[in-house]
Amino acid sequence: MKKLLSTIGIFVFVLIITYFSYDQKLQPVDNSDVRTIFKVEKGSSTAVIADQLYGEHLIRSPFAFKFYAKKSGNAAKLKAGSFVLMSKMSTPEIIEMLAGGKSAEEIITIPEGYTLNDIDALMAKKGITTSGALLDCARTCDFSTFTFLPNNKDEAERAGKLEGYLFPDTYYVTLDGFVPKFFLERLLTTFKHRVVEDLAPDIKSSKRSFADIITMASLIEEETRNESERAIVSGILWKRLDTKMGLGVDAAVRYFLDKPVEAITKQDLEVDSPYNLRKIRGLPPSPIASPSLSSIKAALHPKDSPYFYYLHGSDGAIHYATTNDEHNVNKAKYLR
Repeated sequence: MKKLLSTIGIFVFVLIITYFSYDQKLQPVDNSDVRTIFKVEKGSSTAVIADQLYGEHLIRSPFAFKFYAKKSGNAAKLKAGSFVLMSKMSTPEIIEMLAGGKSAEEIITIPEGYTLNDIDALMAKKGITTSGALLDCARTCDFSTFTFLPNNKDEAERAGKLEGYLFPDTYYVTLDGFVPKFFLERLLTTFKHRVVEDLAPDIKSSKRSFADIITMASLIEEETRNESERAIVSGILWKRLDTKMGLGVDAAVRYFLDKPVEAITKQDLEVDSPYNLRKIRGLPPSPIASPSLSSIKAALHPKDSPYFYYLHGSDGAIHYATTNDEHNVNKAKYLR
């Protein structure tokens, strides 16, 4: 009898140890907030997913993952897709997310050159907010704590005074309880850190106003196709501005008319607007897009050259000219 009781005791003890060991293996790997984009390929088995999660240091045990997935009835429900995971998530939390097929957060990448209108459309397309929500907030929400923002009454109404200051980057957005103002504040805060603070010495030493620098950077962003062009185009545009020549940047009238890709007509170029740089001399009243960091740096550090003109030819290359006659030759030669 004693032997039987001893055997039972040992068995119970082993079960308790096994349970606590298993329970421990279901706990988060650590308390890190670092996000990992985890991709589940279509047709992946539970075992493959478990091994991948373990390799990404997102779970403690592939065996515990597989056992819990089967026990919870989710093993056959794990879905393909991209998920934002953190090592502070427990194995049950990860399994629940993969089985649900949707992250608690969405990965939002705002490309360089996007306008506020583009960002609003992107968020609506992702189903994160309704169309126009960001635009409305840009016009009506209070962003006075961001002292680098201009106070320009002539800016395009749809963008408030935020256009050009929403830093293009990748953001992780919490879907539950999304607030447009908080999201816009994140973009402005990133701009503050990456531009206002990181480039403070360059900005301080520039003879240009900060608003003019960002506005010029947005023109450079829209007028160039690669890194090698930016500083030269910046030098040309600043030189044209300083010598009272018209900038002639059609991207500004495209912005005003909200025609990002459609052909610009002769009638469009006659529109009465401070964004029509064919008719007015000087910068537009606001940026026309979110410039990249490299475009902002180009605006701060223009490259001197003999050129006053440039165009992108049908051959895909940029062609510079010193005089209007040379520019006309380039038009005839490279625009087809």
